[in-house]
Amino acid sequence: MVDMRAGAPVRAGTFSYEGDDVVTGWHSHDMHQIEYAFEGIAEVETSATHHLLPPQQAVWIPAGLSHCTTLKRVRSIAVFFDPTMVPRADDRVRVLAATPLLREMTIFASRWSISRSSNDQVADAFFDAFALLVPEWLEHEAPLCLPTTTDRVLRAAMEYAECHLADVTVGGVGAAVGVSERSLRRKFAAIGMTWREYLLQSRLLRAMALLTEPGQTVLDVATAVGFDSVSAFTRAFRRLTGETPTAYRSRATGGVRRGPCSAST
Repeated sequence: MVDMRAGAPVRAGTFSYEGDDVVTGWHSHDMHQIEYAFEGIAEVETSATHHLLPPQQAVWIPAGLSHCTTLKRVRSIAVFFDPTMVPRADDRVRVLAATPLLREMTIFASRWSISRSSNDQVADAFFDAFALLVPEWLEHEAPLCLPTTTDRVLRAAMEYAECHLADVTVGGVGAAVGVSERSLRRKFAAIGMTWREYLLQSRLLRAMALLTEPGQTVLDVATAVGFDSVSAFTRAFRRLTGETPTAYRSRATGGVRRGPCSAST
């Protein structure tokens, strides 16, 4: 358990990150957390799910939940709330369909670090208002996650598929991990996803990350994650995200201001 306030009396505050790639290791916080990624890709893994946080999205991590976070070229702001401020908060990780209001409030909140030593009336009023909006944002979850498992064979199958998205097949995965195609399909069904659903979701989540990298065309990304055509990729991508790959890339990478994360230092 990480004590974000280090004994200080503050009820809420922020922590900004812009630096090297990092894997945090398994930990939990004594506070609720909303992390907004302005640039780069963040991943949050729990015992049950693996969530992708692409640029211009936010993730909710409830107090006390053990998780491991991976940051890749990330510039982000995390907002922390005392659990009493959001008493009916969800008890699982959610990727939020981040609204312009959530983004702007996060930027504004960055002036008050979670490590400050004393309360401030303006800060208290602002974070109280912020916390009141959290339940509404939690109702609009983005389906950007994959299941995880403790099953050794299934976990190996997931890792193999992740490394071979361009041309992977269920038969190839089964051969790689030493089980029959039929057994592998049963193992995926046991975690609430068919093999086909898992593969499609994996491909689209990887595509979201690749689309934020410079020099990648939509065709490059579609091919890299195993789609036969740009049109098929675009249809699947729109069903998941509600927008085309081109529109997503423009929103996720364009017009990002450089100032917010340094505002709280």
